Amino acid sequence: MKRLSETWFADGYIDFEQKKYTLLAYLQEISGYFNENKLYPQLADVVFHYNNLRDFRENRNLLREKFPKTLTAVNMERLQLLYEQMIADDAVMCEMEEIIQYAMRKMDHTIKNGTGIYEFVAEQMNITPVGLVPLDMQEGYMLLCDGRYSDTLVYYYRLTIFERHDERYRGIHTQYLSAYTKSFNNTCENIKTELIRTRREQLPNPAVYKIETDLTFPVAETLLPIAKRSLVKYLAINAA
Repeated sequence: MKRLSETWFADGYIDFEQKKYTLLAYLQEISGYFNENKLYPQLADVVFHYNNLRDFRENRNLLREKFPKTLTAVNMERLQLLYEQMIADDAVMCEMEEIIQYAMRKMDHTIKNGTGIYEFVAEQMNITPVGLVPLDMQEGYMLLCDGRYSDTLVYYYRLTIFERHDERYRGIHTQYLSAYTKSFNNTCENIKTELIRTRREQLPNPAVYKIETDLTFPVAETLLPIAKRSLVKYLAINAA
């Protein structure tokens, strides 16, 4: 996937038609992935750019806090200079405002398309614990089963907490372990027993959750990312 630079709207010559062409080419590619029901990392990428535009437009004094830490000093200086130029030059300010408003409107439409797919998939997922649930649910195993009904994908998961802008967020780290061909012997309960037997030193009494869907969407780009977020939400609700 071709990515926009973090400061694409301020790079080079500030020209609406040029930026419009760059933006539409990017969003056309994003929409192509969405048409194939592939959401990630495309949805996260366009949301990232939308938020950057919003923050840039709303508060120039918070640039260093709001913009990603990966921005170089040169890029940060350019953004500051651009603001000074916009304030001093009505023509530049009008051009930049037109670029930002147009880009945010187009990105918002694309984001809504992506989140519509996300919500549809999330609604089609059913999460159930496998066996008894231990008191500690911060790490365990996630069993993912899709509409192909052929394999059960097994992932180790660990919940994480991170802070950003004075807020705390729940995240999740996963590691793929193996795939079990569905059979009379490879029930989720038997898979849990096998995990305990082979990984007792890591997790002697693990939390195990089965996530099922009848959908056959791409696993890496859609089902797995949404399953992870759905599990975080499920655990937050059930731990309360």
